[in-house]
Amino acid sequence: MENLTAPLPADAAGGIDELLSYMDGPAEKPVAEPVAFEAPAPRLGMGSLMRKIPVTLTLELGSTRVSLEDLAHLSTDSVVELDALAGEPLTIKVNGVSIGKAVVVISGENYGLKVVEISDLNLDSLAA
Repeated sequence: MENLTAPLPADAAGGIDELLSYMDGPAEKPVAEPVAFEAPAPRLGMGSLMRKIPVTLTLELGSTRVSLEDLAHLSTDSVVELDALAGEPLTIKVNGVSIGKAVVVISGENYGLKVVEISDLNLDSLAA
């Protein structure tokens, strides 16, 4: 808070305008110069580092909701109906995020998938 009891300068006795200007302080107040923000330069090689991060790719056959009672009664020969239609492409997921559709194929001695639809890959949404 400003000290209002400071003695008036000799030239302030000339009138109310001079008195008010004295109380307001100096006419020119210091103004900070705007500083331009510069983002740091991107680190080289980040793309190649990102490519090496392991993710989990799954092919979702389908799903359904069951009660805990039904779950408790599952046995070896139980059949649970899923929400996916037979013959339709299955959902490809990366770390639980849907990225497209695929069909099952045989690849050597293993199952594989053939991509039939792929979405834009947003790497931020795939982070585990």
